[in-house]
Amino acid sequence: MKISTEINSIARIVGMERAVELCAKAGFDAWDLSMFDMCRIDWKTMQPIETDSPLSGGNYLSFVKKLREIGEDNGIVCNQSHAPFPVHVAAVRSYLKRAIECTAQAGGGICVIHPDNNKTPEENAEMYFELLPFAKDCGVKIATENMWNWDKVKDESSFAACATADSFKNHIDAVNDSYLVACLDIGHAEMRGSGNGAVNMINALGDSLQALHIHDNDCWHDSHQIPFSMNIDFDAIVKALKKVGYKGYFTLEADRFLKPYCEDNVFEGVVKLCESARRLADMFDSDGI
Repeated sequence: MKISTEINSIARIVGMERAVELCAKAGFDAWDLSMFDMCRIDWKTMQPIETDSPLSGGNYLSFVKKLREIGEDNGIVCNQSHAPFPVHVAAVRSYLKRAIECTAQAGGGICVIHPDNNKTPEENAEMYFELLPFAKDCGVKIATENMWNWDKVKDESSFAACATADSFKNHIDAVNDSYLVACLDIGHAEMRGSGNGAVNMINALGDSLQALHIHDNDCWHDSHQIPFSMNIDFDAIVKALKKVGYKGYFTLEADRFLKPYCEDNVFEGVVKLCESARRLADMFDSDGI
């Protein structure tokens, strides 16, 4: 089993180029191209914010090519990517094809594009149908992801698109195309109130499950912490992944773990992330699980 991690949390500290280098140096097999700064949003007004990210400029493909070369020079590849969100914002939607194009340039095979939290499988399928011809031309699969909303009264997550096994399968079936696959966010699946658990979702998704976002939480909040630091039962989850014959990467999205770190010690944090991912991979590869 090969391991990967999102680079956004590292890039916030040392930049994207250095982030790819540190992933390789720490021992990851791959990196996940985080493209949130391609179109940044003010979450209070839902309006786009000006960004100086190379991903939003005119030379975005040259920049991504450079990242790919840095990775390959250091012995790692891009396995997948994450497009900007939320997709119900028109400005974000206008960048989704660019995100797919960048994924191809980076060498990634899957681009995670969130569904609209509050739309039905059929309504979200319209967006994916619009993007799929371009994705196929680029040789990149699109992965939809299990989402959540928040119930302020109950103080817990509430239903959103793909939050349950049935909703996730209905989203996949509504498109019914081999280029639309599932990215299971383990942390989202384990949040109280919305989902029905990662193991149930793994068993239901089967072969359509081709990507992961792995992180830990208290089974209540979306903590995005390093695996084995909180309450998620990764033993049961890895067993389920092995049972269904999961063939993708183990990709971390523990993007809040590095918040206390700075440029001087960030590599120590990346090493810890890599060690947690390798522990999961070793569990998967073990004959005893």
